Amino acid sequence: MIKNHLKIAWRNLQRNRMFSIINITGLALGLSTALFIALWIGDEFTFDTYHTHQGRIAQVMDTQTINGESVTSDAIAIPVADALRERFGDDFSRVALAVPSFTHIVAHGDKKFSADGMWVQADLPHMLTLDMIYGSRDGLQDPSAALLTQSLANALFGKGDPTGRTFRLDNMADMQVAGVFADLPQNTTFSETPLFLPWDKAMGTFQWMHEAGQDWDNRGWKLFVELEEQVRIEQVNAKIKDIAKPHVKGGNEELSLHPMEKWRLYSEFQNGEATHGRIDMVYRFGVIGLFVLCLACINFMNLSTAKSEKRIKEVGVLKTMGSNRSQLAGQFLVEAVLVAFLALLLTVVIVFSLLPVFNQLTAKQLNLPLASPYFWTSLMGVTFLTGLLSGSYPACYLSTFSPITALKGAFKPGHVAVWVRRGLVVGQFTISIALMAAFVVMDRQVQHAKNRPVGYHPESLITIGMNTPELYGIAYDVLRDELLQTGVVSDMAMSSTRSTERPVDNSDFDWAGKDPGLVPLMGVVGVTHDFGSTLGWQVNAGRDFSRAFPSDTGSVVLNEAAAKLTGFADPVGQTIGFYGKEHTIIGVVDNMVMESPYQSIQPTVFTLGYDWLNAITVRLDSASPLNTALAEIEGVFRQINPGAPFEYAFTNGEYAQKFVEEERAAKLFSIFAVLAISIACLGVFGLAAFMAEQRTKEIGIRKVLGASVSNIVGLLSKDFVKLVLIAVIIASPIAWWAMSYWLQGFAYRIDLQWWMFALAGFSALMIAMLTVTGQAIKAATANPVESLQEE
Repeated sequence: MIKNHLKIAWRNLQRNRMFSIINITGLALGLSTALFIALWIGDEFTFDTYHTHQGRIAQVMDTQTINGESVTSDAIAIPVADALRERFGDDFSRVALAVPSFTHIVAHGDKKFSADGMWVQADLPHMLTLDMIYGSRDGLQDPSAALLTQSLANALFGKGDPTGRTFRLDNMADMQVAGVFADLPQNTTFSETPLFLPWDKAMGTFQWMHEAGQDWDNRGWKLFVELEEQVRIEQVNAKIKDIAKPHVKGGNEELSLHPMEKWRLYSEFQNGEATHGRIDMVYRFGVIGLFVLCLACINFMNLSTAKSEKRIKEVGVLKTMGSNRSQLAGQFLVEAVLVAFLALLLTVVIVFSLLPVFNQLTAKQLNLPLASPYFWTSLMGVTFLTGLLSGSYPACYLSTFSPITALKGAFKPGHVAVWVRRGLVVGQFTISIALMAAFVVMDRQVQHAKNRPVGYHPESLITIGMNTPELYGIAYDVLRDELLQTGVVSDMAMSSTRSTERPVDNSDFDWAGKDPGLVPLMGVVGVTHDFGSTLGWQVNAGRDFSRAFPSDTGSVVLNEAAAKLTGFADPVGQTIGFYGKEHTIIGVVDNMVMESPYQSIQPTVFTLGYDWLNAITVRLDSASPLNTALAEIEGVFRQINPGAPFEYAFTNGEYAQKFVEEERAAKLFSIFAVLAISIACLGVFGLAAFMAEQRTKEIGIRKVLGASVSNIVGLLSKDFVKLVLIAVIIASPIAWWAMSYWLQGFAYRIDLQWWMFALAGFSALMIAMLTVTGQAIKAATANPVESLQEE
């Protein structure tokens, strides 16, 4: 029976080549989209599963009520680690502090590289599943040893066992290689950290770290833990919740554990609970994948039922010969499944060919697991279900024809079948228009954030990190004079953080009239006198730092957000206390966008801090050629800092990185929208062609009676135009609601405008019109003599 069904199905596909190609192509596009999204979602859900103890590893989080809002951060005070070990040692098998990753200079002989690294306590390498190629993960117990990835070790020492060999770190200390581990997969948290350095070395080298060892208010460190087996995170959270309260001002700080399995997908917190994050994008893309696949299935249903009149005699003959309804339904289902599996072959070709492009677009390293039986079983299962779904309605519909009516050729589609077909077309375009509207809104939101005033002039600015004793030790005025003398630098300054980075947070602020219950959180940036002039910030009240006022060493400049938080009607001349000292406010400047351009500006205090500078900002002379300017600046740094490569970053480029995720999501939505509208138009193309075929004699008669080509085109197009307009009416409120919800995640956001949805609807209407008009013109220009002659 199945063999006969397949033979008949294959003959029908060959007999109706155009409709077969449309069905196969539509299903292939739908399956390809679903497969791409499934690979992307699978990568997201398997993030960090590489680590054997993923379910027992967690990061300690800190939740405080700051500026009147609940804020959760991974910045932890150092004393918390000892408190966990001493008071709750039975719950933890390992506890490890870490300095957030930053760039180091590693050198061996003439080789010098920049590599991200972390100062970590010795327990961290034991928490992670490090595939040790050489040496041991115990190496960090030695304060002069380090662990490297294989790629970094090969770059420094070449192939072979490098354990015991030394390299120069930041031109300040010689470190010994204690172990080499295989590079971690890209979908792991520590994949971009090729260097683990001993915590004890940092504590003994950096005075600021040593001083923070007993300071509960200095929160700038990461803390990782591994739970004992059978210990539940909920139980531990209840125990550790209040351990910091007795040690901090305000007593509102609460600690909790954030499990590794949620780091990737649940990174946004509300009231101390991880509730949102990339999981929202995963759900959105998952729904889109299902929708696009459904569009392809709708195409098959529409075209199959539309061609019902061509197959009613076939049904009549089969029923007369004894075929029952279930056998007929089985025939049409086999035909649908055959189309689905032919589409699967095309899908594999499409995905295999375009996967490198998709990886580049999504910044991932996805692969088709062609050797996995689970992959093929799942793929064929989805394809089989897709075929059944596509053929279900046509099978039920075609198998109900009366044999007498069918053999007489008197069958006409009922109102139900016509309305179902129209409803499916409306559904297709509703989904397509909603996706197009979503892309328009997302693109506008990204452009809105890009056009946001940044509070300074990032053009012609470059930033150079300070990472060696030579740069930390050189007198600021000496370096400034050297750079200015090149003639290619118009200004230069230093700061504790880059202008595009989040500054150091501090909540220990006080001022006259402050609400005793308010725990303020403000960023603190140490700067040199020339910081404002170099960046080009706008002073709105008071003045900038000036060497003409020696008292400025104890003064501060606030941004507008900080001035608003203090509540001073006129902040200039008032005092604000932090770091145990009183500081006079001498000026207020425009808000600088240092963090996310989509969020509210963080209140920030700028203070002269020549003893804690970490970044050099240089403004290039706009009259000098860029290559010449960079070469001159490099020459200065090579003389001052020969032990490190000259590395710089354009401030514009660093700021542009803040838009990467949203731009990537917008591009994906645009691609999905294009695929959706393409699949919908394939179906409309097939329906238009079939309608033109059905109405051949009607068109011929109309032409003989004097109808023009435009009259006939309008006649054949108007039904589709009505359906698309209905889809616009349905899709617009749905898209408006969905995008309103999405925009709630941005403090700095656009207002939805009617034209965004009108543009999506108009675009879909024009595309549909172009699709239908081609077939309509072809039918309208046909010779009426040929269409009216008897067969």
